[in-house]
Amino acid sequence: MSRSLKKGPYINERLLKKIKNLKQGDKTIIKTWDRSCVITLEMIGFTIGVYNGKIHIPIFISENMVGHKLGEFSATRKFISHGGKMAKAQAKGEK
Repeated sequence: MSRSLKKGPYINERLLKKIKNLKQGDKTIIKTWDRSCVITLEMIGFTIGVYNGKIHIPIFISENMVGHKLGEFSATRKFISHGGKMAKAQAKGEK
């Protein structure tokens, strides 16, 4: 469910403050646990480490990410594969 238009998007002020202290093009990774923070124009060109429950995954922010949330780019579950005879046959290249 989206946030009310009256309130506007949720942006973490501490994260923005850290970004404003860095120079454009700086390769420093800013760690954050705030997956619900919306990506803004000020974040473009910086690398943010988003926590997925185990580690911080570094994400380089680009223009097409603006408006999305940080958590969308840091998956919390790791899909391995489904098992069974068909999966083993496909892995070998058989039918």
